[in-house]
Amino acid sequence: MSTLLLRLSGPMQSWGTQSRFTVRDTGREPSKSGVIGLLCAALGRPRAAPLDDLVALKMGVRVDREGILSRDYHTAMNVRKAGGGLKDCEPSARYYLADASFLVGLEGDWALLQRLQEALRRPVWPLYLGRKAFVPGEPIVLANGLQEGCDLMQAFVRVTWAGRVGERRPDRLRVVRDDPTGSEVRCDLPLSFAERTFTTRRVTTEWLPIDSIAEV
Repeated sequence: MSTLLLRLSGPMQSWGTQSRFTVRDTGREPSKSGVIGLLCAALGRPRAAPLDDLVALKMGVRVDREGILSRDYHTAMNVRKAGGGLKDCEPSARYYLADASFLVGLEGDWALLQRLQEALRRPVWPLYLGRKAFVPGEPIVLANGLQEGCDLMQAFVRVTWAGRVGERRPDRLRVVRDDPTGSEVRCDLPLSFAERTFTTRRVTTEWLPIDSIAEV
C-alpha cells in the first residue's frame, strides 16, 4: 500500500455530516464524504458517477491546528416551502472552523493515488473546503505528498508539523483514521452524491507524539 497526503488549510472550512434545515453543522476535522467530493471535483466526475474506488481508500486525518468553531447567521429570501409557495425569509445558522489546518492521508493503490495527485494539481472543477465559499489557503498537493510503500501512520510522521513561526509546539497531535473495529461511528461514507445517500464507517482517534514527527 501507498499513501497520498493532502494539506487542507484555509481561513474557513466546514465539514458538515448532520446538517438539517436551518442548522448547518461542521465536524472538527474533514469528513470522508467531503474529501471524496473534493477528489470528484478534481477528477471532473459528475454527481451520478460511481464512487467505489474512492470509497475504498483508507482515510486518516492528522490535526495540525484544531481551528476555532465559529458560527455565521444567514438569511435567504424567497425560499420554496414544502407545501408550495415561497417563504419571504429563511434564517439559518452555519457553523465552520476558522484557521484550521489538517493533513489528510489516503491509503490505497499506487496507480490510483498517482492519478488523484495529478488531478488535484490540475483540477477540472474548483476545489473548496466543504463549502464553495471556503477556498484553500495554500496548495492542497504537497511536494512529498505521495509516499510509496507506507501506510497512513508511517506517512504522517514523515511530514513536518504545520506550525507557524514562533508558535509553541504541542506535545501531541490528534489523528482520526478509518478502523473497522473502531468505537466511533461516522455517517459520512457516500453511496451516491446524486441521491445524497450515505452510510456509516468506524474510526479510531489516537494521539501522535510530536517528537515522533519529522522536523524541518
